[in-house]
Amino acid sequence: MLSRSHFAAAALLVVTVSACAPTEPGGATSAPAPTLPAFTASSTTTSASAAPAVADYRDLLLTAGDLTDADDTFVQRSREPAPDGHPGATAFFVNEEDTRAIIDTVLIYPDDAAAAAALQQAVSTKKVSGDPQPTGVGQGGVVIRGTRPDEDKAVTLLLFTEGPALVRLEFQSADGDVTTDPFVTSIGKMQQIALRVGLADNEQ
Repeated sequence: MLSRSHFAAAALLVVTVSACAPTEPGGATSAPAPTLPAFTASSTTTSASAAPAVADYRDLLLTAGDLTDADDTFVQRSREPAPDGHPGATAFFVNEEDTRAIIDTVLIYPDDAAAAAALQQAVSTKKVSGDPQPTGVGQGGVVIRGTRPDEDKAVTLLLFTEGPALVRLEFQSADGDVTTDPFVTSIGKMQQIALRVGLADNEQ
């Protein structure tokens, strides 16, 4: 039976990850383009009685260069370790026009079975309209395309596991401008490979 921490970590995957606007010289922050509602996400907090530091898995995440293609150039807005204190990492990217965003979150579990159970929990508690569909990315890969009831934008979620890692890739774009399936699959497979290599290196 999974502990409460496993379900809490799975529930974390259904919350939109927060965007930290980049700070310009002089303390000013750049405003997002009006063509797309502001991207929102949960922040990572640390209390005075925080648990001992966990491993830093940020190097397992994709980079802005991995996401950039002929149609969009992405930049990184944030890259944080241990989302809500759980082993793993999360990164937030937007394109130069602020019309698309990608949130890459990886959570690390004690073993493959725990990660698979957390994946099922995350899928069952999704907060995006649309039905889960199987996809050939990772183990138990699922893609969900739709919108959030309270947000005027298109959302595509890709969830899968790679060993003890649970991956949640969220693609946000303007309503009616859904991220293409080939792009979602390509990014998912890149993250799968990055985990396969990175987790093996960590075990050595």
